[in-house]
Amino acid sequence: MAYNENDEEKLNPKDRGLGRGLNALFGDEEEDVYPTYEEDQSLSNVSRKTVGVEQLFSNPDQPRRHFDETALKELAASIREHGLLQPILVRPDKTRADMFEIIAGERRWRASQKAQLHEVPVVIKELDDDATYQVALIENLQREDLTPIEEALGYQKMVDDFDHSHESIGDLLGKSRSHISNMIRLVALPDAVKTMVEVGDISAGHARALLGSKEPFDLALEVIEKNLTVRETEKLVASHEGRDIKHRQLKKKKGFSKKDADTLAIEKEVSDQIGMTVSIDMKDDHKGSMQISFKNLDQLDDVLQRLAQTPKNL
Repeated sequence: MAYNENDEEKLNPKDRGLGRGLNALFGDEEEDVYPTYEEDQSLSNVSRKTVGVEQLFSNPDQPRRHFDETALKELAASIREHGLLQPILVRPDKTRADMFEIIAGERRWRASQKAQLHEVPVVIKELDDDATYQVALIENLQREDLTPIEEALGYQKMVDDFDHSHESIGDLLGKSRSHISNMIRLVALPDAVKTMVEVGDISAGHARALLGSKEPFDLALEVIEKNLTVRETEKLVASHEGRDIKHRQLKKKKGFSKKDADTLAIEKEVSDQIGMTVSIDMKDDHKGSMQISFKNLDQLDDVLQRLAQTPKNL
């Protein structure tokens, strides 16, 4: 089933918190630059050197659990031809001298071994367990390497092991609190349904809709078989649980429809961005309307000026 992530929040964590430090360390996977990490205070007091690949070991708490073998082979071929252009971020092992735990860059390390490199460049940084996990999670989010389930489990670990609130995680990673909460809800899914999300058979939106069902696995199979949209999945779950669909549709016609979590999250995010109340009403899965409420003419003028500006990347 094709999965369009346009309805999922895509804020760039590089703009906030530790993300700025990671931006100084990592560009695109194949970008031919060497990082100028000294420019970022959050990654000060670091050193860089070349070490043997056998001196590195993976972080047991690495948020990313799946490494695509085909992609690793492609990266290995590039490294074999051009070398490893981006260093691996590591921290010294607490018990073994000259051994380093990978904080960010395990994929490059694995590919380097496939390319039969004996040594790799590293950036060494002293970080505690909390900061190490944050950096590892941010790096994967910036590269969009995590599946929705890996992302959800990553957030849950920050709550369980490091006592973060949903709001503080959002602040650290450049995400809204509602996005963090919505993703963490996926942890409650049965393992079989989580696997469907991880392999791309259903999207995170489908999975959240299935959370309201007593038999999410059976309904997930039906979603895949019928290639249902998220909205159709919500109706399927409601019907299966014996809810009155006709009553809900009648309420929608009268303007009293209950908005799903994704729509509410988008409303809040846009409202926070422009400082005005925003309401989004979906007619169906593909179209709808958005209303912006302003309190005075100054706010209206601000909206008009924003709309009149041409994006720099166009």
